[in-house]
Amino acid sequence: MTTAIDHLAALTGYRDRDLLDVTLAHALMDLLSPCSVQVHKLVGEPGQQRWLLRARLDEGQVTAVSDPPWVAFEDLPARESEPLREQCVESQAPVAGVRGDRHLLLLPLFAEADAIGAIEVSTPQPLPEPTQRMVNSILRIYRNFHGLLDYSERDTLTGLLNRKTFDEAFLKTAHAQNPAAGTGNGERRSEAPVPRHWLGVVDIDHFKLVNDRYGHLIGDEVLLLVARILRSTFRFQDRLYRFGGEEFVALLRCTSEEDAASAFERLRLNMETYGFPQVGRVTASIGFTEVQPGDAPTAAFERADQAVYYAKQHGRNQVCGYGDLVRRGLLKDSAKVGDIELF
Repeated sequence: MTTAIDHLAALTGYRDRDLLDVTLAHALMDLLSPCSVQVHKLVGEPGQQRWLLRARLDEGQVTAVSDPPWVAFEDLPARESEPLREQCVESQAPVAGVRGDRHLLLLPLFAEADAIGAIEVSTPQPLPEPTQRMVNSILRIYRNFHGLLDYSERDTLTGLLNRKTFDEAFLKTAHAQNPAAGTGNGERRSEAPVPRHWLGVVDIDHFKLVNDRYGHLIGDEVLLLVARILRSTFRFQDRLYRFGGEEFVALLRCTSEEDAASAFERLRLNMETYGFPQVGRVTASIGFTEVQPGDAPTAAFERADQAVYYAKQHGRNQVCGYGDLVRRGLLKDSAKVGDIELF
C-alpha cells in the first residue's frame, strides 16, 4: 500500500505531460512486476488517427522509451493496425488478449469523457481481479489529474494551449536549438543535425469589426473555427496557443526558412478560403521568426510581432518572415548583448 501511495504522489507531482505518462508506466511496472508496460495515445484527426508511443518499460529496463518528439505522422502505426487497442478505445472498457506466450490487458486512457489511448500490460499470467481494480483506480486518478492539467493549461474557448504554458515549452525548444546542449557524455555534437524551430504569431485581420458588426457570440465562433483551422493545418507535434483576443501563436519545427514560410502561407490560404458562417471571409496577418540558441520567449515573440506589424501596415492578409524583412532592409535587426535582446 505504501508503494502505491508513493507512486500516486509522484504521478500527481508533475506538471509536464511527458513526465506524467512516463511516471504512470513506472508506477504500473513497480506495482505489477509485468513483462512490459506501454502507454499509447491516438494522434491526428478523426478518421486518420495513428498510435503514438508515449512510454514503454520492459522488465529490467530503467529508463522508459518513447517515439521521438518530432516523429513523422506517416511513420506511426495506423489506428486499425492494432485491433486490440482500437477495441479498447471504442468500447472504453478493458480488453484481454494474448501475444505469443504473454497475456495482455489493455485499459483505456481517458481525457474527460473520451478515450484518448490505451495502456497495454503484458504478464506471464492473467492479472487477478483485485489487481485490475487497483490499476483502474490509478487510471481514474490519472484521468482526473489530466483533466486538471487541461483546465490550467488550455484556453477555455478554443481548447488550444494558453499563454502561461508558452514560456516553458519555448525554453525547451531554445535549449534544443543550442549546439552545446547535450547529454554530457562527451560526444561531439557536430555529428548530429541541430533542429530548427520557428515561432509564428497569427493575428486575425479586422477582428474588432467582426465583434462590432455581428456580436461577440459570432466573434467567439470565428475564434473557434480559426483554432480548428490551425489544428488541421499544422502537425500534431506543433504547439498551438491562443494568446488572448484574436492573437494565436504556433511553435513548430521545419528544416528551413522556406518550409516554415510555406507552412504559415498554407494557414493563411486555408483561412482566406474558409467560409465563416454569417461573417464570410476572414483573413489573418502572420509574422514568424526562427528560434535562436538561448533565445528568450519575449525576444522571439517581439521579433515575430514586428513582422506581424509590418504585414498589417502593408496590406494585411500576408505572411512576413522577420529574417527576410531584415535581409531586405525593411526592418532593423534588434541589437544583441549576449543572449539578451534590447529593443
